[in-house]
Amino acid sequence: MVNSAAEYLDNAKIEVVDVPKDDINWSTVSLKDVINKGKRLEASVFDIEAKHARDVVKSSIYGYKSININNDLIECYTRPRFKIIWVKKSEYPIYQPTSMLDVYPTNDGYISRLTKTNIEALRVHKGQILITCSGTIGNVSYVSDTLDNKIFSHDLLRLRFKEDIDNGFFYTFLKTDFGRSILVSNTYGSVVDHIEANHINEVIMPTPPKILKQKIHDLIVKSYQNRDESNRLIDKATELLIDELELPTMEELYNEAFSYSKEINTFNIKLSELNGRLEASYHVPIVDVIEKYLKKNSTLIRLDNKKLTKDIILAGIFKRNYVQKGHGYPFIGGKEITQLNPVTDKYLSKLTHKSRYEKELRVEKNWILVTDRGTIGKVVIIPEHMSGYAVSQNVLKVVPSCNHGYLYCFLNTEYGKTLIQKETYGSVVNMIDNKSLGNVKIPIIHNDKKIQEINDMILIANNLRYEAYKQEQEAIDIMNDEVLGI
Repeated sequence: MVNSAAEYLDNAKIEVVDVPKDDINWSTVSLKDVINKGKRLEASVFDIEAKHARDVVKSSIYGYKSININNDLIECYTRPRFKIIWVKKSEYPIYQPTSMLDVYPTNDGYISRLTKTNIEALRVHKGQILITCSGTIGNVSYVSDTLDNKIFSHDLLRLRFKEDIDNGFFYTFLKTDFGRSILVSNTYGSVVDHIEANHINEVIMPTPPKILKQKIHDLIVKSYQNRDESNRLIDKATELLIDELELPTMEELYNEAFSYSKEINTFNIKLSELNGRLEASYHVPIVDVIEKYLKKNSTLIRLDNKKLTKDIILAGIFKRNYVQKGHGYPFIGGKEITQLNPVTDKYLSKLTHKSRYEKELRVEKNWILVTDRGTIGKVVIIPEHMSGYAVSQNVLKVVPSCNHGYLYCFLNTEYGKTLIQKETYGSVVNMIDNKSLGNVKIPIIHNDKKIQEINDMILIANNLRYEAYKQEQEAIDIMNDEVLGI
């Protein structure tokens, strides 16, 4: 028995993870700091990562400086708290801070003009740096055409440097591990739980020559210009598709669907149309109205038809075995898929999860992702730099047979999302699965040249996102290699 066990252990595959020395966080701590912390010696008490980050910046060959709000910045402010009065529709769409990370942000609702705050002062402006102040603090974005003049909630730090090149430079610095660590800690290395404007005075940053700052700033500006152009192409392709289908607005379709029932939405369903579903949300008339108009100028084909898709993948629930960065598959969920460069600290073990990764979790360029629970129906097309990521079981993976861009374009419209959400089921947690998503009908317009034009525009837009990613990564590499010297 003992010999058998020993023999088994000798032959067993054991995952050995070597921790690189460079990944060990270390720093010196003064005796005064130890006493102030209650004479405790645990590294976690002093946030060694933040102290080490400050040491790295102070060691830069170009020197460093503490930011001075009065001397270095044109503006640096948050807005006062206020109670939002939500309305169904208004001229004031509002975005939550998390939306600023999305490559194509969508508003989180509409606020009433009666809301007791200066709504115009909530708008962000081109060239500003945006930093999340609470929750997950320290997330950063740069305002380009996509976000310009959009209304954001109060809890977002807006800042702009007097020297324009410092904006792209500081943004890039905060995108590094060292810059973020410094931002979310105070001068003593203690992690803060909320950022105010005056906290920027405690941030130090390196001071390289202007030519190096300009190089980094220009890369960030070009990166965001490519994101803007990508979004414009998606809008143009969407507009072209809707024009070809001759679709009324969603508001007009809703008015038609519920024109006979203003106070209570009631409607009749034939027994033959139940499909085993008794939920009113499944049989809501808006879907019938949308499909009625789609049929006028297209042929409707189910998404699971092999002419359109090779597969729709629903991953199973599994226990995750995480390993360190560099030793596993980068793992993201539905919250991160809408970002240009999803940031994750989760890496699935290649030894434990290789089979599941290959069959259910891996995604490839131009595949389409659809969130299947929570906020159902968020649609994303995978850019090249996300190819090979592991995506959680909360996201359905659509593998197109052809016309990847065209399929994405329709599913990403309000009409497509409405058809997706119709398939929702569940009582406590709403969700969809691969079979229900396969029921969604895709309109194939009769003009093949227009299909190709729409498809090509989306694929070009997707490639622009890859270019934007590479430009931002180049800026970060210059910051790490040439400025910080790591």
